[in-house]
Amino acid sequence: MSRPICPACRRPSSHCLCALIPRLDSRTRVLILQHASESGHALNTARLAQLGLNNAELRIGEHFAELSELLDDPLYQPCLLFPGAEAELPTAQGPAARPLLLVVPDGTWRKARKLLYCNPVLEHLPRLRLPTGLESRYRLRKAPMPGALSTLEAIVETLNRLEVPARFDDLLRPFEALIDGQIQAMGEDVFKRNHG
Repeated sequence: MSRPICPACRRPSSHCLCALIPRLDSRTRVLILQHASESGHALNTARLAQLGLNNAELRIGEHFAELSELLDDPLYQPCLLFPGAEAELPTAQGPAARPLLLVVPDGTWRKARKLLYCNPVLEHLPRLRLPTGLESRYRLRKAPMPGALSTLEAIVETLNRLEVPARFDDLLRPFEALIDGQIQAMGEDVFKRNHG
């Protein structure tokens, strides 16, 4: 018999994170394109970002036929959060600037690259990247490279830089609780042996 699942955060009802998820406003619209293989992942940080930001949307798939239409919204200037030769660091936007539509691919690096390949319209967007040297709080994951962050952490870092003086760190509360709960469930010894 399967455990009851919260329909919002998709966690077991006994471990629901909804009480910790804030509802934050942002000028920046966040569009998360989640690779289909990530949607059932137990540590789905993209869903936490979508639930915690009033101006965010999560699309799941590999090919997004409606993407051109989403990027053509005249209220927003689209950009892609993904490293590349021309990628720039996010900087604070003045109130007169047209708000950004921040497109965030979600998946392993390999799957995120596949999302770009399957949706060539993304290749033509201006890119933002995060600075080197950031450290992930995702203690349950072995990062594929230094400075690799979860999708949620990358969104928080980017919004904190774009929307100064506003801060989006409250989005990390359910993330921290999720990680702490997973560590508690596996036991401290197992955690230290596999992740310490």
